[in-house]
Amino acid sequence: MENLARSDTVVAKLGKVDRKGRHTTMRIASVGHAVFAALMIGLGIQGLITGEFTTVWQPIPRGVPAREALVYLCALLSLASGIGLLWRRTAALSARVLLGSLVLWLLVWRVRAVFIVSLLEGSWSFAETMVMAAATWVLFAWFATDWDRQHFGFATGEKGVHIARVLYGVGLIPFGYAHFVNLKGTAALVPGWVPWHLGWAYFTGGTFIAAGVAILVSVLARPAAALSALQMGLFGLLVWVPIVAAGSTNAFQWMEFATTLALTAAGCVVADSYRSTSWL
Repeated sequence: MENLARSDTVVAKLGKVDRKGRHTTMRIASVGHAVFAALMIGLGIQGLITGEFTTVWQPIPRGVPAREALVYLCALLSLASGIGLLWRRTAALSARVLLGSLVLWLLVWRVRAVFIVSLLEGSWSFAETMVMAAATWVLFAWFATDWDRQHFGFATGEKGVHIARVLYGVGLIPFGYAHFVNLKGTAALVPGWVPWHLGWAYFTGGTFIAAGVAILVSVLARPAAALSALQMGLFGLLVWVPIVAAGSTNAFQWMEFATTLALTAAGCVVADSYRSTSWL
């Protein structure tokens, strides 16, 4: 009953629903929602301009048939879903389509990558897609219409939010693993004015794993989600912003910066899903 009450509270904050299940007075659900939608719009524009897969969709092997068409399809999907998430009549449809695409992408490309590339690369790309899918799942659970609840009941309401949190928790663990496997590379990214580079690499890797476990077992899950999003945001602010500001950023660094922004926005959405939950 308590979980149902929380779901009803979230729906009430999003606005009234008409007979067709459409939100008639929906406003932006949270800052995370707005940032996530804006980021998807930006990634869509980037994909259309560069003609390459953006951070959400890459890496994809070069030999894939119709790869160029797939690039523009993903870019248009990102752009359309980002705009749709900000429009009250299309928020549910946009979240549904984007979620379905990310889950399909996860199954077709990311699971496969875990077995054919290095564990570090495969698990990292798997985790990225899982975290983005988790945020989209939260939005879908929030914006679901009556039709969605009738046909995809398991994915909406509190059940859907719970699945999204599990995906997010699982996704954080490979990020921590990557810190330990690539310890020197992680330490090299710590700003020069910060002491104990190796110690920070250990610490941030450990906190990602701890946050993922906390969310999975529902112990201190709300602070774990909030702090994981904060950590990703601080990484972007302290590491990538100075690199970008220096003006010598290469394509790989731009992509890593965009990835950090995407993961931070996704983390904010998942953290927002705990707003009716006690911090402890």
